[in-house]
Amino acid sequence: MSHAPLRFGLIGTGRIGQVHAASIAADPDAELAWIADPFVDGARTVAAAYGGTATDSSDELFASGEVDAILVASPTATHVDLIAQAVDAGIPVLCEKPIDLDIARVDALRAKVAAAGVPVALGFNRRFDPAFAAARARVAAGEIGALEQLTIISRDPSAPPSAYVAVSGGIFRDMTIHDVDMARFFLPEIVEVSAVGTTTFDPGAREHGDFDTAVTTLRAASGAVVTIINSRHSAVGYDQRLEAFGGTGMLQVANAPSSLVSLSTAAAVEAKPPYEQFFLERYAVAYAAELREFIKLARGEASTSPTFEDGRAALVLADAAQRAATERVVVAVDLG
Repeated sequence: MSHAPLRFGLIGTGRIGQVHAASIAADPDAELAWIADPFVDGARTVAAAYGGTATDSSDELFASGEVDAILVASPTATHVDLIAQAVDAGIPVLCEKPIDLDIARVDALRAKVAAAGVPVALGFNRRFDPAFAAARARVAAGEIGALEQLTIISRDPSAPPSAYVAVSGGIFRDMTIHDVDMARFFLPEIVEVSAVGTTTFDPGAREHGDFDTAVTTLRAASGAVVTIINSRHSAVGYDQRLEAFGGTGMLQVANAPSSLVSLSTAAAVEAKPPYEQFFLERYAVAYAAELREFIKLARGEASTSPTFEDGRAALVLADAAQRAATERVVVAVDLG
């Protein structure tokens, strides 16, 4: 059955908004109809590149009657209100993580989202990375027996600007939140969180009372243990690895190389360049797959898009990790 392309309204044209704009333009089942950003020159630049009508007002975008789906890529503080506006308008919405930095605001929106029945998806794009998704499918198929240990390594190439750290919500809500969602992708029922955080190299983290290095441990209801290793810098490039260990075997996801060319000389053998340097390159395929899955959700088809509840659960776990690291306690969690 053929469908007309889904008309998207994109809100926010920063770095991630531009990634989504390119994904929409490249998908034959989507078109960019409206772009909203208070910084209207950003919206106009995106419209010039990919089509659509630019505006500085998200209200004008909603009022246009010319959008079938909303993609929210604006600052975190705007997410709750924009999700609520989309739900009230009956328009499916895909929102970047996190829903908010305050779980109370998320919970205040929870009943509305549940009652409305309007599709709401969260932007945990790593679920759609082909390698991670394949590992998870093979675990689910029983290929390594019962999952006993899951290790997730996520290190950024370099620390973010101090001004970003100030509004990010901290390393657990900004960075680890992707990894706790990946943990739940494999083991949905997490019941306990512990964490250690240190500040060893980043002046911005020190200035704003944040950590630049963290290790988080999650315990699943099954007894399986998840270890998440985070750092805000990595001299070897964007370090994104995963290991699933079970009773009968192990699955590993290696880093994505920036080149398949290696050099061997008298001084070194099989010397290779660093790994991919940024998340936009490492997860380009995942962003496109995330969009395709959301299009299915918006059309009422079966979809594996992460839900509002997935977004809430990730924030609960990130909050628990922040508390565990700050207070040096083990935190029991209930994701119900």
